[in-house]
Amino acid sequence: MSYKVKDIKLAPEGKRVIDWAQAHMPVLAQIRKEISKTKPLKGLTVGAALHTEAKTAVLVRTLVAGGAKVAITSCNPLSTKDDVAASLAREGVNIYAWRGETNKEYYANLNKILDFTPDILIDDGADLIYLVHTKRTELIGKVIGGAEETTTGVIRLRAMEKDGVLKFPVFAVNDSYSKHFFDNRFGTAESTFQAITTTTNTLIAGKKVVVVGFGFVGRGIASRARGLGAKVAVVETDPVKALEAVMDGYDVETMDEAAKRGDIFITTTGNLKVIRAEHMKKMHDGAILCNSGHFNVEIDILGLEKISVSKKEVLQDVLEYKMKDGRRIHLLTEGRLVNLAGARALGHPMEIMDMSFALQAMSAVLLAQRGKKMKPKVYRVPEEIDVRVTELKLKSLGVNVEKITPEQKKYLESWKEGT
Repeated sequence: MSYKVKDIKLAPEGKRVIDWAQAHMPVLAQIRKEISKTKPLKGLTVGAALHTEAKTAVLVRTLVAGGAKVAITSCNPLSTKDDVAASLAREGVNIYAWRGETNKEYYANLNKILDFTPDILIDDGADLIYLVHTKRTELIGKVIGGAEETTTGVIRLRAMEKDGVLKFPVFAVNDSYSKHFFDNRFGTAESTFQAITTTTNTLIAGKKVVVVGFGFVGRGIASRARGLGAKVAVVETDPVKALEAVMDGYDVETMDEAAKRGDIFITTTGNLKVIRAEHMKKMHDGAILCNSGHFNVEIDILGLEKISVSKKEVLQDVLEYKMKDGRRIHLLTEGRLVNLAGARALGHPMEIMDMSFALQAMSAVLLAQRGKKMKPKVYRVPEEIDVRVTELKLKSLGVNVEKITPEQKKYLESWKEGT
């Protein structure tokens, strides 16, 4: 076991928050109970790049219980909780992560994980998988497969598959129904506004919140903003999603239109420069910019710096950019994902990540069992895994689901009239 964390003395506090999360993640608990008996990951090394916080630590404990050797780093320089990292190190996990990594340190840590020659990769943003295919190609024959957590990473992987360069199978965990219906929609929405309000102490009610992108993440954030009393505008390039937003009762505007009237801007697209300098020039004094996508590319930070005359940190995780005319624009968490990168941000609720990380654990087991026979492409997580995770979640909530009768089943499977 080896590690590099900010302060190993933080381990006791880290253990407390991990234990708290574990007590509220019953789906993962059931999976851990099962695989601790069968040890399907015995003899395998799992290399992971995930937000290193309490819920992730519960996943790591589950993988270890299943027999795996785990090496983990963060998938974002600002999202590591140092007490959690210290606790994992004390538990014998190979971990290289601390909050505030430089770009050089971030990539050095990713490479350190790959030095363990992992059999299975669990990624969030596809940086590990990308490195294996570009700079660490000696590992291609060793890696059985991977599992990708987020939209941005899946987009990258599908592009790799399309270009014919993907060398091993990867499960698109993000595309599972029990991931994007709940994690992307409810988890991101709740954690985003928790982060905004704890960072700025601003009121949401009465403000105009501009949501850029109306995928599952954008839908959830728009809904939560309206529930908090905000006036909500959606910026979207897809005509179908834009029409859906209109029929859901939101204003749909171009970025130029929204820039003039928005108070809080939240990007959710996974694309780059969706808010540019030309838009920021139109924003009013005190506008707040933040990102709930994976990478810090959605807000044109370089463009913002070019049009400003000064920059200072006015609160922790709040940068104030001052324009020539005196207007101030506030950027949260350096444009990185606001719900995890902030010092006080807690990320998705435990009950949400319970499902997402259950999918990751079961995907790792499936790769251990079948990965060597799978073709190098991006796969959906099998439906039976998706269904099992939701069934376990419902059971933990004490919810009973109506069962279809044999007669109804026969009716749905028949094409004959009157049968």
